[in-house]
Amino acid sequence: MTKKLSAFAGLLSSSTAILLVPQAASAQERNEAAGASDAIIVSGQRQQYRGDVPLREIPQSIQVIDGETLKELNITTLDTALELSSGIARQNSFGGLWDSFAVRGFAGDENYPSGFLVNGFNGGRGYGGPRDASNIERIEVLKGPNGAVFGRGEPGGTVNIITRKATLSDTFGSAAASYGSYDTFRVEGDYNVVLSDSVAVRFNGAYQDGDSFRDTIEFTKQVASPSILFQPSSKTSLSYEMEYVNQEIPFDRGIVAVGGELGTVDISTFLGEPGNGPIEIGVLGHQVQLQHEFARNWVFLAGFGYKDTSFEGYSTDVELAGSRQTLEETGDTVSRQRRYRDNTIDSMIVRGEVSGSFYTGSLEHHLLVGADWDMLEVKFYQLRHRPPVYVAGAPITDVYDAINIFNPVYGQLPEPDALITDTAETQKAWGVYLQDQVDITESLKIRFGGRYDQFHQDIFNNAAGEALPENVRKRFSPTVGALYEFGDQLSVYASFGEGFRPNSGTNAALEPFEAEESESYEAGLRFASSDDAVVATLAAFSMKKNNILTADIANPNFSVTAGSARSRGIEADVTAALPGNINLIASYAYTDAEWTTDALDPAFGLDIRAGDPLINIPKHQANMVVTKSFDIAGEGQFTIGGGINYSSNRLGETGTDFYLPSYTLVRALASYQPIETVRFSVDARNLFNETWYASSYHRYWIMPGTPRTVTARVDFFF
Repeated sequence: MTKKLSAFAGLLSSSTAILLVPQAASAQERNEAAGASDAIIVSGQRQQYRGDVPLREIPQSIQVIDGETLKELNITTLDTALELSSGIARQNSFGGLWDSFAVRGFAGDENYPSGFLVNGFNGGRGYGGPRDASNIERIEVLKGPNGAVFGRGEPGGTVNIITRKATLSDTFGSAAASYGSYDTFRVEGDYNVVLSDSVAVRFNGAYQDGDSFRDTIEFTKQVASPSILFQPSSKTSLSYEMEYVNQEIPFDRGIVAVGGELGTVDISTFLGEPGNGPIEIGVLGHQVQLQHEFARNWVFLAGFGYKDTSFEGYSTDVELAGSRQTLEETGDTVSRQRRYRDNTIDSMIVRGEVSGSFYTGSLEHHLLVGADWDMLEVKFYQLRHRPPVYVAGAPITDVYDAINIFNPVYGQLPEPDALITDTAETQKAWGVYLQDQVDITESLKIRFGGRYDQFHQDIFNNAAGEALPENVRKRFSPTVGALYEFGDQLSVYASFGEGFRPNSGTNAALEPFEAEESESYEAGLRFASSDDAVVATLAAFSMKKNNILTADIANPNFSVTAGSARSRGIEADVTAALPGNINLIASYAYTDAEWTTDALDPAFGLDIRAGDPLINIPKHQANMVVTKSFDIAGEGQFTIGGGINYSSNRLGETGTDFYLPSYTLVRALASYQPIETVRFSVDARNLFNETWYASSYHRYWIMPGTPRTVTARVDFFF
């Protein structure tokens, strides 16, 4: 507790010079920002890959999740924030060590975190740990075909995090402290100071530590993102932002389903080894962007990003291979494997673009032309101790690293002695893109564009002392869309796009895999009231993807690009500031994602049949949060609210009939703001303490969801 109090005191003392921050924006003000045409400007700078087209005129589904909303709901992680958006489903989180999610049914490469963006830079690359929400200005969830601008990625959509950066608008700051269930303590601070007419600096950071409902699990994290803005003139600005992360999190694969049945093992049971200690995660990143307006309505943007991430430590996981597993024979004892990993990923990107508008006759063009180059250097090093093949009735000796699932006794730490991976991989890619949105009339907008990518991958196997065949892929990805406005409030749109994502590795003939290829269709309605108090979107989509890796029937332990899948569905999102100081956020998604070919699961060789669902994708999801504020003369402002988060059942293991059950989670919240500069709040999540399961990779690796948690928080605005 002394460490916690000293961290809190340090944060408060660093905030004593902070002068003034306005009261948190209302939901209506946030809606106006989300729907207004000037939402393309952040901290005086445009967003890369956006151009000058207002969000409301882009012919695709876009949801904006405001950072102030996250604070008011006490949301501190990216995965929880994305629950507010339709069609985003949790995926295997790699022992709780990264963010992984599917958008509209497609999740991407399970060997890497999900490829979200941070200010247009790829933030999902590397081992950065679960993303903290302390420096989020807003989250843009751009659904549908984005490959023609962003490049390699999934067809379901792109999540772009806009961070809190230095601004010349004012000097302000805030600080917050919270304490809640499982001895979880958190402090965070945000301070922007204007040093001169042209220079501003901002510091944003957070510290958190605590226990978990999972036995023996403890974690700590420190994050910081200082930034600087230099704006020598109204036409030129230069920004810099640093990202620092230090996290210590034990590797946790969750619980097992005995005989395919959940509920036998308590959700708190940790089947790893506390003696392994935490996985140590480190991040150091830099982002620089230059913006210059060189002619009326024409802007040049140049950006540079570099990020170094590291991931090191031990883990003990339940063995998945049936021939080595003792559980089916004993009913209460699982064999385990122990691993040591030391992985690093360094990424660098350089980009530039020009955007602006011009006329040809009566037609107004919004042109965007750009190029980017990126490099990814990946070093994987992994050792493993694995139990031998188990013969029924044989004694379970120490070599099996076994543990009783009902009464675990810890202390077995066999030394990993077999080299699994020792590779150095380099990925280099460049792309050029062009997009033009043409205002045919004041109501009709047509968008078309395309992107050409060239991808080059080299992998050197250090253990074998040889290089794998290089993988070179080239692809042009087109897009087209249209939007028609019925007055100022209602619009209808449709779009189509193609995309691709390279597959890593080689087949049995040592030939590089073909890249995944995708097509995406979307159509929808968008409504925004005249005062932007109500913003709503209804969208229908259909996507398909080919060249998915599956097991090679003729060559065990190898894969082929023989799989195909499709996803289609309907989504609805509503954000509203209603009369009576009632604020509403609601979403619903129906997602039908399935395999369209017969194949074998690449991990375990299990049969996949056309029509089988994709793993961890619920057909139905819904979320709603409602709050109401009361202004009491002389007593300040009270706010009460509640919410519901629902998910239908989901496939829990590819190639089987093992499903995770549906769940409905209820939350309640309340806050009291006696003066503009102080707010007290409390929230309870999973109010009725429902047992639920967040995601699964295998019936032996199931991540249970968090039971009821209660958190109290105080915010100071200066």
